[in-house]
Amino acid sequence: MAAFQVRPASPADLPHLMGLDHSSSTDRVWQLELHREPRGPAITTTFREVRLPRPVSLVYPNDPFSLADEWVRKAVVLVAADEKDPIGYLAIIEPRPSTAWITDMVVAPRWRRHGAASSLLVSAHDWAADRGNRRIFLETQSKNQAAIALAQKNGYEFCGYNENYYSTKDIALFFARSL
Repeated sequence: MAAFQVRPASPADLPHLMGLDHSSSTDRVWQLELHREPRGPAITTTFREVRLPRPVSLVYPNDPFSLADEWVRKAVVLVAADEKDPIGYLAIIEPRPSTAWITDMVVAPRWRRHGAASSLLVSAHDWAADRGNRRIFLETQSKNQAAIALAQKNGYEFCGYNENYYSTKDIALFFARSL
């Protein structure tokens, strides 16, 4: 695992962060199944991991170019950098007292699977705890198996979903952990 410097973003970082390749691919997805009881109001929701016959490309669900307008409304945008250049970022909002919410997490393809996302998460946990947050949430597409695995590896538990959450009409999965 490589060492990365993680720091708050500066305005000078924004063009580089927006220019990162936000796409990814996967050969697994979480498939949603809804079951209605024929004699009653009960509905059962099940997610199961499904292996796809071939990898599919994922479109990043948020507009990377909106980062320039939105970053000042975020509680913090953390940047992972190698020796000189930003290679990834993570954005957090604080929608409620004692709660932090990770809305974006991107790492340049060349640096994926080298610990940059984990470094960003550890720094996000420290930042959120220092501000008195007791829980942190992470949202991701149901198709983003890499983000789902990262969340689970870092102690997050599945806690909900929302259909058509993103402008891409993808299902959002929500994971949370205590700080």
